[in-house]
Amino acid sequence: MNINSENLLESILESLSRIDYIHAEDIPNIDLYMDQVTTLMDSGLSSSKRYEEDKILTKTMINNYAKNNLLPPPDKKKYSREHILILTFIYYFKNILAIKDIETLLNPLTKTYFQTENQPSLSEIYEEICSMEKSQIPDLSKEISAAFARAEESFADAPEEDRHYLQMFSFICSLSFDVYVKKLLIEKLLDELPDFQKSQKKEK
Repeated sequence: MNINSENLLESILESLSRIDYIHAEDIPNIDLYMDQVTTLMDSGLSSSKRYEEDKILTKTMINNYAKNNLLPPPDKKKYSREHILILTFIYYFKNILAIKDIETLLNPLTKTYFQTENQPSLSEIYEEICSMEKSQIPDLSKEISAAFARAEESFADAPEEDRHYLQMFSFICSLSFDVYVKKLLIEKLLDELPDFQKSQKKEK
């Protein structure tokens, strides 16, 4: 991939390093109306937008999440800090999982920790998960760099006018296969989650 390959890789890794999330302490302590929620989500997760005009979450999406049991209903049309945390989880999961799978994953979380005194608090769970994910970025950068290097070595005998495209295609396929395999693994874990929970309750 001789088309500014170093610049391309540098740009990819830079975008990875800019990935951020909404910090629990940045969420107001007062309940928010829908318009305030969408504004907060849009500004807090702007680094994940593909295009500037993209919307992170819309009113219709949020209403549908409540109807599909992904999100506890608002209190008098107002959303709490914990609603925002759950919405952030949903935002990331919706890109790779079916609605039913997200419900399977989040229902135990909302039943046990949403607006309860149970420990750890939902905010603490959220922050620990986000911190763990941020800590993975250096290793992900190394994996992406290695995949990029392998792609640059592919199709060495292809005609020069086709080689750059084929190498880029190879790189995209490599990344896509990684996503595909991990998605299969996540779905398998979700299928086993209800039985796992039952076995845990029996042990108690």
